[in-house]
Amino acid sequence: MFTLGIDYGTNSVRALVVRCADGAELGSAIVNYPSGHQGVLLDPRNHSLARQHPGDYLIGLEQSVKAALRAAKKSRGFSADKIIGIGVDTTGSSPIPVDAANRPLALDRKWRKNLNAQCWLWKDHTSVSEAAKITELAAQHRPQFIAKCGSTYSSEWFWSKLWHCLNVAPEVFDAAHSWVELADWIPSVLAGADTPARVVRGVCCAGHKALYSDEWGGLPDKEFLRLLHPKLADLRDRLYEKAHDATTPAGTLCEAWAKKLGLRANLPIAIGEMDVHYGAIGCGVAEGVLVKVIGTSTCDCGVVSASKTVPDIPGICGIVKGAILPGYYGIEAGQSAVGDIFKWWVEVVCGGDASRHVTLTKAAAKQKPGQSGLLALDWNNGNRTILVDPLLTGALLGQTLYTTQAEIYRALIEATAFGARAILERIKGYGVPVDRIVCAGGIAEKNPMLMQIYADITGCTMQVSGSSQACALGSAISAAVLAGAHADFPSAQAAMTRVQRRSYRPIPANQKVYDALYRLYRQVHDAFGGLEKSADLSRVMKDLLVIKHAQQ
Repeated sequence: MFTLGIDYGTNSVRALVVRCADGAELGSAIVNYPSGHQGVLLDPRNHSLARQHPGDYLIGLEQSVKAALRAAKKSRGFSADKIIGIGVDTTGSSPIPVDAANRPLALDRKWRKNLNAQCWLWKDHTSVSEAAKITELAAQHRPQFIAKCGSTYSSEWFWSKLWHCLNVAPEVFDAAHSWVELADWIPSVLAGADTPARVVRGVCCAGHKALYSDEWGGLPDKEFLRLLHPKLADLRDRLYEKAHDATTPAGTLCEAWAKKLGLRANLPIAIGEMDVHYGAIGCGVAEGVLVKVIGTSTCDCGVVSASKTVPDIPGICGIVKGAILPGYYGIEAGQSAVGDIFKWWVEVVCGGDASRHVTLTKAAAKQKPGQSGLLALDWNNGNRTILVDPLLTGALLGQTLYTTQAEIYRALIEATAFGARAILERIKGYGVPVDRIVCAGGIAEKNPMLMQIYADITGCTMQVSGSSQACALGSAISAAVLAGAHADFPSAQAAMTRVQRRSYRPIPANQKVYDALYRLYRQVHDAFGGLEKSADLSRVMKDLLVIKHAQQ
């Protein structure tokens, strides 16, 4: 028996055929989104805007699945009629304005070129003021709403994006019958849902991004939404009443899409989750296992048994019962830019291509910790955790007339590792167990230097997922459980996931230097982040030189 995992990333969609018995990956295919700049619709007048054309998702769905099935057919014993289920993961929060037939407005000729009628991609930060107002009003009137999401609502999330659309493009907002998260919309398309009311919503996006909780009756109440805008209160009736964990199917494969994809109709479709949440499952997440999915951004996922009490944790992205794994609280944190920072340095500043990463990595690997005298802040796309502030920007301290491209490249990698350590210290400080860390994503798999730096800075052994396609694998695992190939998620993970033999252990000598650098990082982090209003940074540059000279 086999399942199909479909993974919607920031720039492309990937389909993966997986054998349920052991997690073997028989065939995969990647399709890049054709629109915009590497699949993202941008506005040169507003660097905070990031949208995607929903039509790209449908093109990618059909092409990637067909190509993955063709690749899998080369394996002995496989045929498409042995596929028993489908799982889907996507970016989030990436809400789409849809009409009464569950059709994205952007597929209509009237709205095709309107950026506000597109999917509002996860990294769209145009709704900063709306997010701040939601945080302010919730703190005054519904503090429980934001207590579970770190006490600060983000411009990356559902309600701030919808409210911003209402403020800047009321004609689009009024034309939308409803809004559907991408993670819910793709399964609904496969299931043939012809109205938003028939879309089965997942608690993953609902709880982490839309202030949903069964504790207060689902989505925020109309009285609170009316404090934002009366039209948001009216919209609530056209959204949903209940969100579900991965024990509930999103539907079954409809005849039309079965024919398009070459699959049997009525296959069960797993509930949609965000890519990193299914990625965590694909890495074997369990209580005590923290999963870091390292890509354009980074997401940290952990779980704690729902039988336990989890305290509210300031600055994280959410504590949601049933998110990630059924029967657990899903805990999410992350960084708004990691791979994107390296990409910016190599391609935008240095004017290189992908091969330049290899060259700079080789040169940076020859450096000792602290040897460059540099210290950077990893906020080129704002800070997601622990400060939750999209208006923060990157910084580089300590450069001289002799500073090289490779030294800056390493400093940027170290900055993302320092940010990762800040997150780790925050969640462990509130009692979340972290016994080991499993990393996934192309960066974790391909860059040993980065992984060693992460181990040295965090003081934790870093393992790497056995699959280079952990998100798609996690989607396929969810489909396998739903289809009955495994009794539950723990048994499915035991059979279908693994880690690589190589792991990265902290080097004590490097740790010592990085501990000193981290103390300087936290001084700068806390000062620019507003945690230390009267911070004295006059020694930071001089202390960087002391560390530098000690490493000569």
